[in-house]
Amino acid sequence: MLLTAFKRYLNNFKGFSREIWILALITFINRAGTMVLPFLSKYLKEDLHFTYGEVGWIMVAFGFGSMLGSWLGGKLSDKIGFYKVMVFSLFTTGIFFFVLQYITSFWGLCFGMFTIMTLADMFRPAMFVSLGAYAKPENRTRSLTLVRLAVNLGFAAGPALGGLIIMGMGYQALFWVDGSSSVMAILIFALLVKEKKKAIQHDTDSPSIEVASVFKDKIFWIFLFISFVTAMIFFQLFTALPLYHSDQFGLTEFQTGLLMTLNGLLIFALEMPIVSYFERKQKGKIKIIFWGALMMGSSFYLLLIDFWAGMLVLAMILISIGEIFAFPFSNAFALSRAPRGHEGRYMALYTMSFSLAHIVSSKAGLGIIADFGYQVNWLIMGSFGVVAAFCCLWIQKLLVVESQAA
Repeated sequence: MLLTAFKRYLNNFKGFSREIWILALITFINRAGTMVLPFLSKYLKEDLHFTYGEVGWIMVAFGFGSMLGSWLGGKLSDKIGFYKVMVFSLFTTGIFFFVLQYITSFWGLCFGMFTIMTLADMFRPAMFVSLGAYAKPENRTRSLTLVRLAVNLGFAAGPALGGLIIMGMGYQALFWVDGSSSVMAILIFALLVKEKKKAIQHDTDSPSIEVASVFKDKIFWIFLFISFVTAMIFFQLFTALPLYHSDQFGLTEFQTGLLMTLNGLLIFALEMPIVSYFERKQKGKIKIIFWGALMMGSSFYLLLIDFWAGMLVLAMILISIGEIFAFPFSNAFALSRAPRGHEGRYMALYTMSFSLAHIVSSKAGLGIIADFGYQVNWLIMGSFGVVAAFCCLWIQKLLVVESQAA
């Protein structure tokens, strides 16, 4: 019985092209190698002795660099091609990691973090566009899911390895490993994957409409709002929730880590089978995102029950399943919505919505908690999820009108 279930699980990973597997591999190497980021605030505070306010401003520079990089990566992918952008981004990021360890002044680090994130996040929209070129239309969402699994596995491995390196050799070694992993990942990509000039094949689930500009695509802007909101409430997992675990229930860092591990295990075990099921059934992407947003919002309503620690587990399960429903299909919808030749611009704005959500989530969530308490924050975040779900219904209606007018 277990063997049959395992074989069925493995079947979900069949049908990918060689290039997609290589993209997943370099994404894993790159994300596992990005070990500095989980320890960045600790490094700035404890090793360089910056104040909390200074650390906050350096992280703001980090976020705005991410937004600029996302936009440039998408723009350049349309102009010169995704392949060149990916190679340039990872190679220069690796070199700059070597340099970053020698920058220790406040303004130098603001500029340095802004620059390195501009270079690093040029990779993301280019990588999404490359998936559109190398993946077959019928398994594009699964291809995006495979890369998401590589990201999650990389993020799971990276902090553990980073902690060991810090204990053994110190923070300086971390910069060398980070830089080397970026250079190694892109060398593997350049050697094993040939540049593809062929136009991206679009699927038929959400046919792209030729528009004068991405800024005039009303449906896409509503979709970006949904992406921003779902990302913003999801990022509470890494900002407000760990504090709540400790303040409300007295959980240790280890217990909070176990809850985070539950999220990773659920993604690893369930995301590919669920995405494969919906692809076989040819379910509309926006319908699936609707349920994802609703579940993510509902998970915060569960947190309003603040007298039983078991509710933390139920809330984590619900937000994890909501993530599985929302994020892979929002990736796929953004790419399928883009008119031919404009994929980079669309994916740039999509990735920028996540960068902005990262900035807003921590600032807004912690600000609300400081002024009004955790309960008000959970109520607001849950309500944002419900608003995002209703926006999905709005898009559904607009898509029907659009298809009738086409």
